[in-house]
Amino acid sequence: MKLQLVRHATLLLDYAGMKILVDPMLSEAGTMAAIQNSPQPRPNPLVPLPFPVEQILDGVQLVLVTHTHRDHWDDAAIQLVPKDLPLLCQPEDMQKMEAVHFVNASPVHDMKHWSHICITRTPAQHGSGEIARAMAPSSGYVLTTAGEPTLYITGDTIWYDQVAETIKQYSPQVIVANAGAAQFLHGDPITMTAGDVVRVCRAAPQAQVVAVHMEAINHCLLTREELAQQAESAGVRVVIPDDGEEVSLKI
Repeated sequence: MKLQLVRHATLLLDYAGMKILVDPMLSEAGTMAAIQNSPQPRPNPLVPLPFPVEQILDGVQLVLVTHTHRDHWDDAAIQLVPKDLPLLCQPEDMQKMEAVHFVNASPVHDMKHWSHICITRTPAQHGSGEIARAMAPSSGYVLTTAGEPTLYITGDTIWYDQVAETIKQYSPQVIVANAGAAQFLHGDPITMTAGDVVRVCRAAPQAQVVAVHMEAINHCLLTREELAQQAESAGVRVVIPDDGEEVSLKI
């Protein structure tokens, strides 16, 4: 298995010999409006893609979308991702995919087998209270297959009991945690804080935890440096890749 962070939550996975693109946000830097009601009103994305879109899409065999907020599935992705690529999404987003003519889109209700990979949709809570209800729905995924580590992509969620339950149930060897402590002017964070990532590490001491979803969208306030400092203080190990970096997985 290989894992490469493109930018924000956009990942390229080489899993069981299949190239999977997760949550494509393909817009050029500064071409999307700022997330409203947030502390840093700057156009998004804040940083450019680390390499050309053509390179990102080359050889992709499956697109996996956790939810359709524009920092995970933007207009550029709708325009540039080939419409005939297999695409898996949460059931609530199927109508959106069909509306923009993705002819091989399928919902993951609970579990779906694609090629020789089992993909299980997992719960995610995108914030707390009224904000969480407004931001819903959001999902994560667990990927399993023979001869590969079990991979848990949390999606946009805070730490809560269902994340702990997913870790307990599947014992993932690799966890991709969407950090960034994304926040509006009012209310609590809607993605994982440094403290949440530390909780993930402590709940899954056997796993390699990879933190993404930082420094690319204006309402993500937690930086890589701050997360690294807090993880070190807590005595846990977190892999925090730069944009374009391929993660060395030591299972």
